[in-house]
Amino acid sequence: DHALDSRQRAQNAAKLAADGMASARVEADRAITAAVTAIGALRARLKSADVLRQPARMLAAPRQALADGEGGLQEARAALDRGDYRGARAAAAAANTALTAAKTELDAAISGAARRRR
Repeated sequence: DHALDSRQRAQNAAKLAADGMASARVEADRAITAAVTAIGALRARLKSADVLRQPARMLAAPRQALADGEGGLQEARAALDRGDYRGARAAAAAANTALTAAKTELDAAISGAARRRR
């Protein structure tokens, strides 16, 4: 009777662990998708800033943030491939936060420059 009870507990623990891993992978995938979206948004905003002929010094920090974000995304994907779902989620979330902040700052700088021109 004890052997069956132990076996049942072991099966339940294995199922919970598998469910936890699946959940962690889904969260890591979502974070990576958010970072990819943020990279696309910043890249598009930089392109429009180039079209508007914004000064290079204004674009230097956002371009560096884009390069750093792409590096962070690469780290997140590598962690995901290794099965390090927490690391993948953390790297992708950090990249997403930095990219979003860079886009917000670039938007503010562009709108400020546009106001000064008028």
